[in-house]
Amino acid sequence: MPVFDEYRRQRTVLLTTRKRDGATVGTPVNIALGPDGDAYFRTWSATGKAKRMRNFPQVQIAPCTARGKATGRQRQATAVLLSGPEAAIAARALAAKYPLLQGLLVPAFHRLTKKTTVHYELLPPDVA
Repeated sequence: MPVFDEYRRQRTVLLTTRKRDGATVGTPVNIALGPDGDAYFRTWSATGKAKRMRNFPQVQIAPCTARGKATGRQRQATAVLLSGPEAAIAARALAAKYPLLQGLLVPAFHRLTKKTTVHYELLPPDVA
C-alpha cells in the first residue's frame, strides 16, 4: 500500500510549514496521488509556503476542510520541488482529480497573472 494512500479520496490537506522563527503556518492545498501513489500539490513560486519550504522542506499534513480546518491527525512529510517530467506527472495527476479547478482554472489564472507554477511531491520523512 502506498504511503499516502489514505489521502487518495481527500480533496484538501492542511499543509503546515515552518518559518525561520520557529512559528508554523497552515495552508489548505489540493492534493492528488499519482499512478504510483505519489502525493502532489502545486502553488506559485512566490508564495510564502514555497519560500518556507525552500528553507525547511519538512512539513506536516493533515486532512482538512476547504477552509483549512483539520479533520484528522497530522503526519510528517518532506516536500520536494519537482521539475521537468516529474512536474508534468504532478500536473496531470492534479488535473485528473480536479478537472475544472486544477485542470483549467488554476493553470489559466497562473498564465494570465504571469505567475510561475511549481509542483511538489510529498515524501515520508524517512525517505527524503
